[in-house]
Amino acid sequence: MPLPAALATELAALLGDGWRTDAAAREAQASDDSRRHALPDAVALPQTREQVIALVRACRAHRVPLVARGAGTGTTGAAVPTHGGVAVSFARMNRLLDLRVADRCAVVEPGMLNGALQAALQPHGLFWPPDPSSAELCSIGGNLATNAGGPRAVKYGATRDNVLGLVAVTGAGELVRCGGAYTKCSSGLDLTRLIVGSEGTLALIVEATLKLAPRPQAQAGLRAFYRDAASAAAAVSRLMAQPVVPAMLEFMDRRSLDLLRRNGSDVPAAGAMLLVEADDSVEALPDTLAALGAAAEGDGLIDMDVATDGIARDRLWAARRALSPALRSIAPGKINEDVVVPVSRIPELVAGIEALADACALTIVCFGHAGNGNLHVNILYHPDDADESARARAALPRVFELALGLGGALSGEHGIGLSKRDFMARAFDGATLEAMRAIKRALDPDGILNPGKLLPGA
Repeated sequence: MPLPAALATELAALLGDGWRTDAAAREAQASDDSRRHALPDAVALPQTREQVIALVRACRAHRVPLVARGAGTGTTGAAVPTHGGVAVSFARMNRLLDLRVADRCAVVEPGMLNGALQAALQPHGLFWPPDPSSAELCSIGGNLATNAGGPRAVKYGATRDNVLGLVAVTGAGELVRCGGAYTKCSSGLDLTRLIVGSEGTLALIVEATLKLAPRPQAQAGLRAFYRDAASAAAAVSRLMAQPVVPAMLEFMDRRSLDLLRRNGSDVPAAGAMLLVEADDSVEALPDTLAALGAAAEGDGLIDMDVATDGIARDRLWAARRALSPALRSIAPGKINEDVVVPVSRIPELVAGIEALADACALTIVCFGHAGNGNLHVNILYHPDDADESARARAALPRVFELALGLGGALSGEHGIGLSKRDFMARAFDGATLEAMRAIKRALDPDGILNPGKLLPGA
């Protein structure tokens, strides 16, 4: 259904060359890394919060959907405009508004790229901890929308843990402010943490105050190979129980290691591998690394490598970086979903995935952020094989059921979007889902913000 002519005229006057209805602009905002695709009716590229407010109010008056867009690196279809309407690209709102070194915070617009922010912070000895795999390309707004994580989350937390405040426009066209340049607050409801991770369904973020951390002086790493996943998980528990928190703690299962060896990587035969990163001051790093190494030792350990310089650390992490490209050597089709379970249940998750792979005659590879219990489950298949494709699609609900049955959750960092929306009723009871829908109605009374995402029936 085309946009109302009156709305198109109003928004063209409001946004000038930031109002686009040509095919190229619409196509550029039609998909994300989930490979889902749906064309918006138009694209808005606001440059100010005042324009965002006017845009939301105009679309609300005509009941036209709005879908906030970052860089399109999300994997769940959360930014795909499945209901048409207006895709709101924040590419022109990409400024670093304020850098408050003394307060260890930065004030940014949502279109700023994660990589650009990190580059701006480096001369000041600071960094913003969230580090999703697409860090160089993804936008801060997208990180906020999905509560993005990454390997550093085990020590520094995910996006939600590193946001101090927001300015956002609700679905009613009202500007709300929450939080600020302080790390402690007991005033009112925590709207900041509510909006972060809501996938653009509650409000459009126009400004964020981010919590920064001092850049570590020194880093070192170790790579440990274990007899089986249970031994590796026991090591994860030991690593997380002692006082020194690793900066990163990554897990790779047996199938991951087999795949890497077939593709020429220098890894031995083992049931599982842990990659552990330490960061600290120059003086404290040797003791930190020794503590992590001692915790990694134990029953089932086959071998351990330690790297204290940058080149050696890069060699340790080369296998982890090579894994995603190697997956394509097995099959061109890939369903990549992240789930999270209590760390102690990782062995059961991995065993359940292996049993599922055998039952469905599929290759399923597990790896990810062991310190948080957040693993990426990659179901590999050939799209031109109808039977195999059907088995892959049928396996996905069983992955989610397995994670939920182990006391886990549907996602640790990718979010819900479209790919997991229909499973939310299995993850939450009716009263809890209705409380979420009530919040949605309060902030977006006409349901124009990213309709059809995150919450079933909202």
